[in-house]
Amino acid sequence: MKRENYISTRANVTGFSFANLGLFTGFGDGVISAVYSLILLEIWKTPEIVSIYSAAYFAFGLVIQMIFGEFLRITSKSRLFYSSLLSIVICYIMMSFSIKPGTFVALDFFTEIPLIMIGTLIPLFLADFSKNTSMGQMNGRYHLWLNIGALFSPMIAMSIAGQFGNRSAFFASAMIYLCGLFLFKRYRIVQEEKKIQKLSPRKTLRTVIRMVRSYFRVPSLARAYWINFGYYAMAAMRSLYMPIIVIQSGFSRDTLGLILTLGFLPYILLSEPMSFIAKKFKKKATKGALVFGTIMFSVIALMLFFTKSNTMLILLLLWQVSGAIQDPFHDMVFFQAANKQNQSRFFGIFRTSANFPKVVAPIIGALFIFVFGMTQAIWLAAAIIGILTTFALLSKGNK
Repeated sequence: MKRENYISTRANVTGFSFANLGLFTGFGDGVISAVYSLILLEIWKTPEIVSIYSAAYFAFGLVIQMIFGEFLRITSKSRLFYSSLLSIVICYIMMSFSIKPGTFVALDFFTEIPLIMIGTLIPLFLADFSKNTSMGQMNGRYHLWLNIGALFSPMIAMSIAGQFGNRSAFFASAMIYLCGLFLFKRYRIVQEEKKIQKLSPRKTLRTVIRMVRSYFRVPSLARAYWINFGYYAMAAMRSLYMPIIVIQSGFSRDTLGLILTLGFLPYILLSEPMSFIAKKFKKKATKGALVFGTIMFSVIALMLFFTKSNTMLILLLLWQVSGAIQDPFHDMVFFQAANKQNQSRFFGIFRTSANFPKVVAPIIGALFIFVFGMTQAIWLAAAIIGILTTFALLSKGNK
């Protein structure tokens, strides 16, 4: 995406300044993620309906992601980022109260818009302010802060939920995002305001369809998409159903909080070693780490399908190791497959591979729960997704 002009910023603002925001977004998202599926279970009562709701929620997010460029046509990045942070703070405070399910759903869907804006804008700010620092190093710092922020969030979320109810976690997250908003204001970024342009839904739809067709006509780019799709589909299965299954298996909220917290340690501990391997071995490291991590994920998922004892908790922690091994590499498949021109042209389409799985995975999960009559059946679905992703990794994607 084309760089934008900045009229002024605080003198010491660099790409690392925006990487530091990962501490707040990782912390805030982590608090919500720990209790989100439990809140949905309170509202909808069964895992099947939770799955369907989640699919609808992320389908809405997928549409917002695909038209992200239209938002930048009518406003600047800095104003969009500021308004997104402020919207989350206000909506999360409202969602923390005991409101009607219909009101909760409306606010929940609305907050998906600023969440997507923030997740997409930060990498663009990193690129704009990277100066002489590589994007790889900048991105690595951002993800490190994301994981550090998320490390203690489950324990805090479970402690707050135990005292004041699950929805109180939204208030805690709102305060975290408010701190991020204050930090962003200190950067004093000023951009020229854009003239509001009339948007044509029909023209926008034609443009999106044309871009999607062009993207998937390139075999190596299609392969990169499905590999990233598989990674995020496995992650979606894990984040949505793990809290539900742990609680349904008779474990306490404290145990769930501990498991979720310990699950972030592999991402932090393996971040630097895996980044070093990626830099040293490049393409070989990318394929090797992704294949190994995906096979490990599939094997553990199959074991979880047949396990209901305390061993399940150990397997859930090992499952996180498989994700940490893949974490620095899954996006690199795209950059290795696309030339510089295509990277700018197709990045938006590729990014939907992080959102589309969140739509598909809950639908698959609901189907498996219905067929087998138990929530644990989603582990079998996750294993199948992992196996299919492994085949995509081992296939040859020619440009």
